[in-house]
Amino acid sequence: MLRARSVISARALSRSYATAAPPHALVLLEHRQGVLDSGSLSALTAAEQLGGKVTGLVIGAPEHVQGVVDKAIKLKGLTSVLHSTSPQYTEPLPETVSPLLEKLLSGSPPFTHIVSATSSFAKSLLPRVAAKLDAPAISDVTSVDHDASLNSTTFTRPIYAGNAIATVRAPSSIPIKFFTVRGTAFAAAQPQDASEAEALTLEPVEVSDSPTEHLKTTLTKSDRPDLGVASRVVSGGRALKSAETFASTLYPLADALGAAVGASRAAVDAGYADNSLQVGQTGKVVAPELYMAVGISGAIQHLAGMKDSKLIVADPDAPIFQVADLGLVADLFEAVPELVEKLKA
Repeated sequence: MLRARSVISARALSRSYATAAPPHALVLLEHRQGVLDSGSLSALTAAEQLGGKVTGLVIGAPEHVQGVVDKAIKLKGLTSVLHSTSPQYTEPLPETVSPLLEKLLSGSPPFTHIVSATSSFAKSLLPRVAAKLDAPAISDVTSVDHDASLNSTTFTRPIYAGNAIATVRAPSSIPIKFFTVRGTAFAAAQPQDASEAEALTLEPVEVSDSPTEHLKTTLTKSDRPDLGVASRVVSGGRALKSAETFASTLYPLADALGAAVGASRAAVDAGYADNSLQVGQTGKVVAPELYMAVGISGAIQHLAGMKDSKLIVADPDAPIFQVADLGLVADLFEAVPELVEKLKA
């Protein structure tokens, strides 16, 4: 009964600004130790396409937030940046951040859209807050179109492992729309010198009885480009036979090309590569300028994570060649080392 009263209260509050004409988006700007996440920059671009004001939200530890805010206020599309600092936001959890977001959405000015990248944190946070406010949450959006005359927003998102595109419309009767953005579908917002957004302090909401606790974060360190944003990706599959062969074959090629390394789910499950390198429906979605599939057959789950790549090179005898642009008929254990030598030369 207590939760039902909370929902009714949120609905009543939301109706008061359901007819607000111009959209006002709130973008969650995620960062790690002072470095803005590239997916958040894409989310900012999506929010800007709504055609109204865009406010950024930065949360974190006091020693990191100010540097992020200094960068964020220069980003194209932002009209203001809210920032909140607290030791409990050092490693933000949905349980500790959701009260802050709920408080913010119950205040003024009203926000019509809550936007973020499709990150693990956002996929936990946004549906949680949306459920409490009895609002819809749309995930992995690839396009946004806001009709100011009808005050409705239309989204597209891939379904069935990317084999179909769903068109979803949120009408004016829904005052707040939550959605996450597929990073590869929108260009990253860039800094501008012309003007700076206004920076505003937001008081944290302390949570003393959080049911969860952050224990540790384990990061995979590499000198190669980040897989999610790299312009070139070299991926390996189960045909590479072992972790040693995977490393000795793919890593020199990736280094010669200045590329990131990816892997199919079969290669990850077999222990050839870390799961942070997995490309596909249950891994990372990439859309580089060049995608080289080495020893990958092309299961539908893998295609869902890379078929938007600009130039795809694959084995002509493998099913993945249906979405490829170029094919090479050769033994990969002979062709790849030869290619590496020619690239170095």
